[in-house]
Amino acid sequence: MAYATIAGLPVQVGLDTAFVPMIIYAVLGTSRPLSVSTTTTIAILTASKLGQVAPGGDAADLMRASTTLTLLVGGILVLASVLRLGFVANFISAPVLVGFNARIGLVIVLDQVPKILGIHFANGSFLHNIFEIVKGAPKASLPTVAMGIAMIVVLVALERFLPRVPAPLVAVTLGILGTRLFGLQSHGVGVVGRIPQGLPSLTIPDFSLAEQLWPGALGIALMSFTETIAAGRASAKSDEPSLKANQELLATGLANAGGALFGSMPAGGGTTQTAVNRLAGARTQLTELVTAGVTLATMLLLAPLIALLPQATLAAVVIVYSIGLIKPAEFGEILKIRLNEFTWAIAAFAGVVALGTLKGIVVAIVLSLVGLAIQVADPPVYVLGRKPGTNVFRPRTNEHPEDETFPGLLILRPEGRIFFANAEHIAEKMRHLADERSQKWWRLT
Repeated sequence: MAYATIAGLPVQVGLDTAFVPMIIYAVLGTSRPLSVSTTTTIAILTASKLGQVAPGGDAADLMRASTTLTLLVGGILVLASVLRLGFVANFISAPVLVGFNARIGLVIVLDQVPKILGIHFANGSFLHNIFEIVKGAPKASLPTVAMGIAMIVVLVALERFLPRVPAPLVAVTLGILGTRLFGLQSHGVGVVGRIPQGLPSLTIPDFSLAEQLWPGALGIALMSFTETIAAGRASAKSDEPSLKANQELLATGLANAGGALFGSMPAGGGTTQTAVNRLAGARTQLTELVTAGVTLATMLLLAPLIALLPQATLAAVVIVYSIGLIKPAEFGEILKIRLNEFTWAIAAFAGVVALGTLKGIVVAIVLSLVGLAIQVADPPVYVLGRKPGTNVFRPRTNEHPEDETFPGLLILRPEGRIFFANAEHIAEKMRHLADERSQKWWRLT
């Protein structure tokens, strides 16, 4: 439900997304614990595209656009599976993804702050939203702020001290009880409001919007697949079958296409939800079917209670679980390893700031490919020494000054494959190293 609010959609869309897509993936997917509903990244990308197509925010227009967008995402993923494009997920490098996700996390948190403050304004650019928040802060609703802060404290405390407790469920329950027992609505605390009770109804896409939506659908499909593969690989155990990329494309594609017809927003595998599955002991795809069953029970029986859920509670859940996308420590680790990759991470962050979320994906891909091209075209050449008393040869470093070299012999090892684009660079480096030592050099193959 919280992800649906990020996308600017009614909260019941979040329930729909945790129902049909979950069932389809459980049948077709290759990861045992993976939870396929939606993620913060997909939600913010969806919000960006829907805001362009349905700027007025009319519920009916949003649902038509969302259905069409989700169906297009599913179609693109299925087509990619047919074309065997599973390798594409490897084209976004980890450093670039760190920068991209950090900016996404910042956007999401900023988007939820007005709900914590109980203020309203028309969304705009990043700087516009900051200005409106600062301007509206003096008019904040104190009961709403108190509710939001209390929920954040509860969520953080449970995650820190009782990690096995489902913190979001506890927060939602407390929010609903607060509304019921203390009449928070009468004190100015906004609530979710009426949610349709029962099974999701059939929704019909509006193909006249396809021309406007397909570029966004392409970006969302890429991020859906990238996050699905990343979450699946991160959660896999050594005794479990490895993920089959093209099968994952088909499974998530059909999950999106099927879910679109029943009100789902774009779906993909989520790292956080999958981690919760693992923590609960998930070992087979039965976990997804259980989740879908609980979601169905919620839609049929609990809709009136969810209507009492404070918006500030949902915003608190979103903030706590989205702020994890902003990882300054990872920027520091990247900087320690390689300055170039740190530059790519910062550039990906800045690309989303300057160009927007969807165009930021293009920036992330281009930066990844440029980085790959630089590494392939100019690989390092190592001077090798022999580990004393062994036949092991390794690059000479200050950590191993005892490694042996041999008078008149310079042993060099280029890293990676040698081909026309890098042969001259490698040869020049080898000549330079040989000149430095005034030794005869040998090329080993």
